[in-house]
Amino acid sequence: MKENMENPLHLKSLNHISLLCRSLEESIEFYQNILGFVPIRRPGSFDFDGAWLFGYGIGIHLLQSEDPEKMPKKSSINPKDNHISFQCESMGAVEKNLKDMEIKYARSMVEEGGIRVDQLFFHDPDGFMIEICNCDNLPVVPLAGEIARTCSLVNLPILQHNKQQIQHQLVQQ
Repeated sequence: MKENMENPLHLKSLNHISLLCRSLEESIEFYQNILGFVPIRRPGSFDFDGAWLFGYGIGIHLLQSEDPEKMPKKSSINPKDNHISFQCESMGAVEKNLKDMEIKYARSMVEEGGIRVDQLFFHDPDGFMIEICNCDNLPVVPLAGEIARTCSLVNLPILQHNKQQIQHQLVQQ
């Protein structure tokens, strides 16, 4: 049973994300010229407008909205919103380039155990949030039997109960 809990669907990797666009051309330009993705072949049998791009080991599938005017518009940058995050080599270079390209962004910083992670957040042409970070500064540490943490004290009694249930189940195995 433990094997199924680790990878129940036998996943290998993230393949792509799919994003709905107001303007396919504008989004292609952004993902190609700002983020460095490369257009790749898309099946010709699709009967809707779109484009496939690839970079950094993942694909981005852009789909032209059938009703662009009804798509929600986001103007404020909220780091807690849905986003895709990219590692970078130099936060200073990224920030300089965003300024040079006149792309509005927000800075954030996380510090954990003396390790600092810098983050820059900005929107694509349709308001989807992009994060650029040096998150590889923060080590990935498996919980190894621990339950995932939440920052909400409201959930603390539920978490303590769940932890007791999980520990009980592990003892029975």
